[in-house]
Parts: sequence; C-alpha cells; structure tokens
Amino acid sequence: MRIGFAFTGAGHLLNESVRVAEKLAKDHEVTIFLSGAAEDVLKMYGLYERVTRLTGGKYRELATDSNQKFSYPITGRLSLGKYDLLIVSPATANTVSKIVHGIADTLVTNAVAQAGKGAVKTFMVPVDIHPGPIDTVLPSKMETTKCQNCDECVAALVCPEGAIIPHDEIDLTKCVGCGQCRNTCPYDAISEGKIITMYMRDIDIENTRKLAEIDDIQIFEHPKDLLEFV
Repeated sequence: MRIGFAFTGAGHLLNESVRVAEKLAKDHEVTIFLSGAAEDVLKMYGLYERVTRLTGGKYRELATDSNQKFSYPITGRLSLGKYDLLIVSPATANTVSKIVHGIADTLVTNAVAQAGKGAVKTFMVPVDIHPGPIDTVLPSKMETTKCQNCDECVAALVCPEGAIIPHDEIDLTKCVGCGQCRNTCPYDAISEGKIITMYMRDIDIENTRKLAEIDDIQIFEHPKDLLEFV
C-alpha cells in the first residue's frame, strides 16, 4: 500500500504514533507529512531523527510545510488517488477544528482536504476525543526546585543547541531532545517524560464529534488501533 502518514504538533500519543509509522514503513510505501508544529515538537521529544529515517525515494518522501511552500504540490497526489490511505496521528485540536470548518491552510489540513477530493480514506487519532482529564508526557523540563544554581551550569555547557537557560528553563524552540543535559546534571534538575494531567475543552470534544461525521474520515482512540485496519 501507499500511505501518507501525517504528524501534527501534539505531544500526546506522539511516541506511539512514531512507533506505528515505523511498523507500517516496513511493509508499505510511507510518505511522511509534517506540519510546522509537528517538525518542532518531534525535535523537542527527540523523535525527529526516527521519523526522517523512514524516508528516502519516491513515495517515501519527507514533506513539510517549509519544503512544500504555500501550494503544497505533493498533496495533489491525494486528490489524484495515488495513495491508498492517509493517516493523521496524533491530530491536534487545532487541526481537527480546521478540518471540521473546511480550512486547508497547512500541509496536513490540505492533505486531508485533497484526500477527500480523491476519495482516499483518512484515518485520524484526535488527542481531544473524550471529556475529562488525560495524562500526557512532557518533553525535557528544568526542575527549578532541584537546581542548585551552580556558578557553572554543566547542563548548559554540554547542550549542543544552546537550549539551556541556567537556573531558569529550557528553550524548547531550540531543544532537540538529545538528553545530554539530563545525563550531565549532577542534581537531576532536568526531567524528561514527566507526566501531567490536562483537561479537555468542550469545544474540542464537539469538533471531534463533527470530524467523525465527515465522509471518508474514520477516527481512532489510539495509534495502535490503526494497525488492525491497515
């Protein structure tokens, strides 16, 4: 099969989505679509290199908002029916809202629109699907309560991207999730994979309900559920 696999800028279920993309790429031609936010977030979580390793060759490209500019020419393949399936996992509330309201101004939302025009089935894993709290994983974080305010911050010194602001925070716009800061700090002041609780908004839950009503779009609760239908 030829599959378009699109990532958006959600951290929730991101690692699980990468694992599913890796499994599918073993047996299928997979083109990776990244929204601008997805590109940033994958780097924050240290997953970007894993995704890029899946690409190489025709129908195994890496398509991004930046390399597709504003016309997103690669999505034309979807309108021509050259893919068997489009997957969007994880799908942020912002992406879901745009699709529900017919907005196609990013690579991923445009891909979904073109898939609809080409009668290509779209599978989506929205992160806002049920009301109430969900536990999600954070990228690297500075734990200021553990920081000892060292005169020379060794975590900052080893960071190859200059993302550590000593005694304060991590600049996530620079962080690539390499983990060198966490491994170096003698006081465990850098955390990775910390779990926090978030609460779903009613408007986002309602948009997910509307998404499920769109023809040729099928929603799933977890990325691993996709494997049963591909």
